[in-house]
Amino acid sequence: MIRKLFGFAALMAGVAVPVGMSAENLTTGLNNTYGTPGGLIEMPTAEMAPDGQLSSTVAYFDGFTRTTLSFQITPRLSGSFRYTGTEDFSPNFSTYYDRSFDLRFRLFDEREWLPAVAIGLQDFVGTGVLSGEYIVATKSIGDRLRVTGGVGWGRLGSYGSDASFGTRAPFSFAGVGSGGSFNADSWFRGDMALFGGASFRINDKLSFSAEYSSDAYDIEKSRGIIKRSSPWNFALDYQWRPEVSLRAFSLHGDEIGAAITLSLNPKNPSVRGGSELAPLPVAVRPRGSAADLGWATQPGRRAALSASVDQSLDQAGIDLEAVRIEATSAHVVIRNERYDAQSQALGRTLRRLSRELPASVEMLHVTLVQNGIPLSTMTMRRSDLERLENAPASEALAAARFTDTLRFGDFPDPLPGAYPRFEWSIGPYLRTSLFDPVNPLRADVGIRARAGLFLGSGWVVSGSVAQKVAGNIDNISRPNNSLLPHVRSDVSLYQKTDQPFIEELTVAKYGRLGPDFYGRVTLGYLERMYAGVSGEVLWKPVDSRLAFGAEVNYLQPRDFDQQFGLRSRVTPGGTIPEFSGHVSAYYDFGNGFHGQLDMGRYLAGDWGATIALDREFANGWRIGAFATQTDVSARQFGEGSFDKGIRFTVPLSWILGKPTTQKATAVIRPLTRDGGQRVDINGRLYDTVRGAHRPEIAKSWGKYWR
Repeated sequence: MIRKLFGFAALMAGVAVPVGMSAENLTTGLNNTYGTPGGLIEMPTAEMAPDGQLSSTVAYFDGFTRTTLSFQITPRLSGSFRYTGTEDFSPNFSTYYDRSFDLRFRLFDEREWLPAVAIGLQDFVGTGVLSGEYIVATKSIGDRLRVTGGVGWGRLGSYGSDASFGTRAPFSFAGVGSGGSFNADSWFRGDMALFGGASFRINDKLSFSAEYSSDAYDIEKSRGIIKRSSPWNFALDYQWRPEVSLRAFSLHGDEIGAAITLSLNPKNPSVRGGSELAPLPVAVRPRGSAADLGWATQPGRRAALSASVDQSLDQAGIDLEAVRIEATSAHVVIRNERYDAQSQALGRTLRRLSRELPASVEMLHVTLVQNGIPLSTMTMRRSDLERLENAPASEALAAARFTDTLRFGDFPDPLPGAYPRFEWSIGPYLRTSLFDPVNPLRADVGIRARAGLFLGSGWVVSGSVAQKVAGNIDNISRPNNSLLPHVRSDVSLYQKTDQPFIEELTVAKYGRLGPDFYGRVTLGYLERMYAGVSGEVLWKPVDSRLAFGAEVNYLQPRDFDQQFGLRSRVTPGGTIPEFSGHVSAYYDFGNGFHGQLDMGRYLAGDWGATIALDREFANGWRIGAFATQTDVSARQFGEGSFDKGIRFTVPLSWILGKPTTQKATAVIRPLTRDGGQRVDINGRLYDTVRGAHRPEIAKSWGKYWR
């Protein structure tokens, strides 16, 4: 009864404490020991991290290690992926590693007399070891104290419960190791229990929190891993730096532990202002000078102007591929390989043109090209360029007109010497292997050489060769028990070579099939595991948020040494089919969210669909998640039940503080199985095309005058 009264008291304090203050959004820079945003210890709150915040928390207490990646997807929605190691949990492993996903959604923001209220799912996709659901309220009292009360189910309803709602299937050790199912029929069902707590900010660096926990740790107690003599938990947090938080905590009267949280926000630049040189100002023409057309009749003047434009754009880091200068208009074709924002390349190009072209040239046309094909043409009046230089960038966007280059017509011929073009680079690489139950983190480091030969008219020959220097990924010895053709589960066999290996070696042809249509054919060693032929068609209007594509692939598995040989399609799990392919839909929802749906046949011959949603930032950051469901059953798929993961794209310009189009990408899969897998091909059309179209350029238009 005392526990129940405390729970209700904490809940009511969170609901009805009157305070003389304006409404707050209850953001926090702290994470609990589960790695989710909140100032309590293990219990959830209705607090949220700042919008876009990405954090990683590692918490440890005797026998338990929790590593969590959390992302504030929207101001109201947060998501977390957790990897937990528990000693002596399963007789099959000295340390049992478990993967889990969380979601929390804020239903109501805090108001003067009302708390913020959130609803959440903990471990809603996984084995269910940590699964629980909750409804929680948090209220601030002054600017230092926050009080929380809530009701939980599952783990969060296992202590002090004297009420229930429906029935919930009990956790079974026999189910550990399968995972991947949603078990939605158990959400918010079974025993219910109240929890609560408070956090107090002592000063700008220190915070203290205390909570009454409704998690009985029944599973761990039954295994003799821990004792639990008290429902009370306490913690002291120290904000060492804005991006680093340290925590010491005490749990259930028997354990002490520590945690560290590292945070960053893609919305905030790592280097304020950037380090690139400022652009030259727009050259304003003298009044009446635009009427002078005498230069147009001077022999050799156009050739001299073309050379001057080429030299000037080169100084700005922009490659000129073609140019045509007429008496009242000019059309330049550029290739941008420096500026991660196409808007910045466009703005600098127009500034340079204003300084190099005769005053009579009023209409300025700039065509963006990649892989030898035109993607879009932007047109702006020179008078608008002069008039709007010091106006808000949005006015310049309204004055600019974007057209499909094939509809625009009058495309100038490439300059002599523009093709063929050879590019190369040499640098280190890092390859990781995560979530092996024997060793959860393995890595290889080595050196990689890349080269590309651009022949013009969309022809590209490219490849990369790598050599491992050190690492332990080749030590993976987990047996492959896949019931499907081994299309990805044999990946460890590709890590065992100590010789130089070919990552890819291809010949590709890109082309325009008509207005709004693009095509690609790629032949060769497409990736480390597959060679073959890939063909693709894309429909993408220059001003549309919607695009559709189709791809078909004829594939042959490569030898494990990744030299020039190929191997049989016959594997212990079945025969790898020759053909795979998909139809795809892409849509930019606005507000930084982008969706993709792929439907078709996967590498193992299974049929199904992949849905993906990404949060995209104007500076090039992308953070997203994907899930694939095919006609393969959960039993056939194996551990994890279906393919899913999290993916990141980090622009190096954000890290370096200077313009570059290079980006680092990573995909985190809880497991790599054979169901729902696609071939990995560089230069797919949608990512090649979309950056030069108006919706994408508009996102970073703030850099137009930069």
